[in-house]
Amino acid sequence: MNSETHSTTPPASITIASRESRLAMWQAEHVRCALHKLYPSCDVKILGMTTRGDQILDRTLSKVGGKGLFVKELEAALADGRADLAVHSLKDVPMELPEGFALGAILEREDPRDAFVSPHYESLDALPAGSVVGTSSLRREAMIRARFPHLEVRPLRGNLDTRLGKLDRGEYAAIILAAAGLKRLGLEARIRALLDPSDSLPAAGQGALGIEIRADRADLFAWLKPLHDEPTALAVEAERAVSRALGGSCEVPLAAHAVWLDGALHLRGAVSMPDGKRVLRAEEAVNAPDLAAALALGKRVSSDLEAQGAMDIVNALTTMGRADGPNTAPSGPKS
Repeated sequence: MNSETHSTTPPASITIASRESRLAMWQAEHVRCALHKLYPSCDVKILGMTTRGDQILDRTLSKVGGKGLFVKELEAALADGRADLAVHSLKDVPMELPEGFALGAILEREDPRDAFVSPHYESLDALPAGSVVGTSSLRREAMIRARFPHLEVRPLRGNLDTRLGKLDRGEYAAIILAAAGLKRLGLEARIRALLDPSDSLPAAGQGALGIEIRADRADLFAWLKPLHDEPTALAVEAERAVSRALGGSCEVPLAAHAVWLDGALHLRGAVSMPDGKRVLRAEEAVNAPDLAAALALGKRVSSDLEAQGAMDIVNALTTMGRADGPNTAPSGPKS
């Protein structure tokens, strides 16, 4: 049966695999509601799961396998038929999906910026010397160290509520989170400042949701098509192309962010040392791109970064495994 036939035959039931954190379940529920609007007679269920990324909280992601830890169990549920699709924050999705899997749709993007959250201070500029700032991201760590070398950066793991709880208990003077997650959970009031992308360039895919399916599910490709937002998809595909070309992983502070301006897609990329002492930047644009042009745009930006020495940084950090990096988590649980 081809996708055109599927598109006229509403699904009888769909099961969504999701992590069990409050934000992940919000995202799954968001997709469930959207599917219900498209297919009112469809029985849409959510299968909550705990991933390895949720279980290991005493080490940074770069130490224990990277972002893939958040999606492997969900992919197993897709493979064995327990679920039909999985909803991910795209910034948590590895740049290369395993064979047999594909992104069935990319939804319209929420705010991609980083957010400054603090009970006592208005911005990073207002923090006194020696203040402790928490982040789970090497990219954000490098940004802070580059612009605010007088601040102390410490690792911050756990789901969104866990991170906010640590802040409220006084373990940190401030923390940096993705604005999208706070807004989706109705926690926008916790944001004291939004960081301008020129100061804190977002991660590839930040703020966007991706729906992963098995590549052989032509029926799901057709059913999900109304949820797909092409401008967001072209932007994040360009971003992910930068990260893919540079072997982007949790071990490397790498950023890529694309925006639409007057019909043109403008893409910026950056690669840093974790201490922020070396930052490489590149920027390119393309008019009215299709997918091939968006991917080529990402390749041009990555090639520019490579010409500046980006692979020296990537190879050095990958080889080191960041064993002696400044964001190495101390022993003991960090949840």
